[in-house]
Amino acid sequence: MSPSADGHGTTGPPDRETLRLLERHLASDSLVAETAFDPNRFEPRLLRVRLAAEQYPEIVETARLDVRWFTTGDFSIHYIEEHDESRWECRWDRHPNGHNARLHFHQPPDGAEITNFSLSSLHPLELYSTVLDATEARIETLWEETNQYFYTRAGRIARSLTPSRLTEIREAGVAVVTIAGS
Repeated sequence: MSPSADGHGTTGPPDRETLRLLERHLASDSLVAETAFDPNRFEPRLLRVRLAAEQYPEIVETARLDVRWFTTGDFSIHYIEEHDESRWECRWDRHPNGHNARLHFHQPPDGAEITNFSLSSLHPLELYSTVLDATEARIETLWEETNQYFYTRAGRIARSLTPSRLTEIREAGVAVVTIAGS
């Protein structure tokens, strides 16, 4: 790794193999609507992951992950939710810096507060699992805050959904169970 002007080092070039590995796994996940490489699939520098809108309550307009992975093992995975007039975000990072340990987390809701964190493994698929678990927990929290539930990979029961939202969820292939008297 070559040092940068600020003395903290650099992240190195994009790790295209790891970006492609993550894309293959993300593309088959039920939380994901679409994946795309930027600038293209031949020379990817960034993996953009659009999350499935039907997994979220209506208060979330869009949600996505922006994934960067480098040959040095450094990475940045940025989770972003767009709401009507606001944004909710957090970010898992590993890179040379002057503000925290190399491995750190930018706390929601705006990513401004930064804390160190640790992982048992820095393997890309371990981090993938960590981020998707956190994403699913966030989605469950959003549904609970709106007093609405639906079936997720972890198994939640649908209730209090608007008819249009219920139709969207069913059309997306998400299992919905109606419980009489609830």
